[in-house]
Amino acid sequence: MNNQTNELKNGDQCLVVGGTHKGKSGTVQDLNTSKTGHITITVVQKNGVRFKTLARNVIVQTVKSKDGK
Repeated sequence: MNNQTNELKNGDQCLVVGGTHKGKSGTVQDLNTSKTGHITITVVQKNGVRFKTLARNVIVQTVKSKDGK
């Protein structure tokens, strides 16, 4: 099981790598643990469209700052 949730937090940029929304990216807005123990997140795209997906289907994207770090 690929568990990326240790690094995932609100405000992170993420890329969906599995599931229905594969290929989409956006900002993590809401982390939630379901009754069954799965972690779900809400992702907000740049155009404002929101969708929910499982945290195991996303990876955190590293964003370089303006100074290149």
